[in-house]
Amino acid sequence: MLLSGKLYGYLSDIDTQARNKLDLLVTHLAEKEGINESLKAQNQLAWIGAMNNIRNRAEEFINAELIFA
Repeated sequence: MLLSGKLYGYLSDIDTQARNKLDLLVTHLAEKEGINESLKAQNQLAWIGAMNNIRNRAEEFINAELIFA
């Protein structure tokens, strides 16, 4: 792919797909688990911990399904 000049386009496409899927998955999981702005206003540390947990799980899923597949 490198010699044909298609590698960078392919990698860019995979990166775009991964970022879009990550954003969608984080939003969906936060909504499903009830992590919202009211929790952020009430207890910021709990909100940060929950969002970090969700983001880490989403990244693991994306890596397993899209990047390392």
